[in-house]
Amino acid sequence: MPVWQICHIRSLPPLSSSCCCTDLFFRCAVLMFQREFALRLVAKPGDKLYCRLSINTQLLARVDHLMKVGKNNFRPPPKVESSVVRIEPKNPPPPINFQEWDGLVRITFVRKNKTLSAAFKSSAVQQLLEKNYRIHCSVHNIIIPEDFSIADKIQQILTSTGFSDKRARSMDIDDFIRLLHGFNAEGIHFS
Repeated sequence: MPVWQICHIRSLPPLSSSCCCTDLFFRCAVLMFQREFALRLVAKPGDKLYCRLSINTQLLARVDHLMKVGKNNFRPPPKVESSVVRIEPKNPPPPINFQEWDGLVRITFVRKNKTLSAAFKSSAVQQLLEKNYRIHCSVHNIIIPEDFSIADKIQQILTSTGFSDKRARSMDIDDFIRLLHGFNAEGIHFS
């Protein structure tokens, strides 16, 4: 993909907005979004609108809220307010496997107000992580004990990293990087 050399100002429809914010092939973009979407892009840990979109976009780019645009600035006026944001991809991008990253973030933000310990107790999550762990062990010739419990292993990792009682809504990028490293170091992968 070519890297765009020009900063282009544009308003995007909501459906293409989230794709634009994670597939970054430009130096800088000034874009207008619906206000709530724009506020999600710039939300910080602890904010009500902080979500998976916030942390994924901020991992890959610097995002700044530039201005509000009232609906009365358009003819005919739309039903929603808008905001202009500037998105500048980080160069070089962080050395993180984005599929692994997004797999972890997806699990933790399903219920962002739950503790991580509770988020990882889902049977679907445990089945996925156990499958990935068994593949990892098979590839690296690691013998899995007969009394192995993925739930115990997950809890041990959450406790040792200090994130057992944390909630996704209050964790920043560095917290998620440390958590991802803690899981990966123990052979648990998310992709």
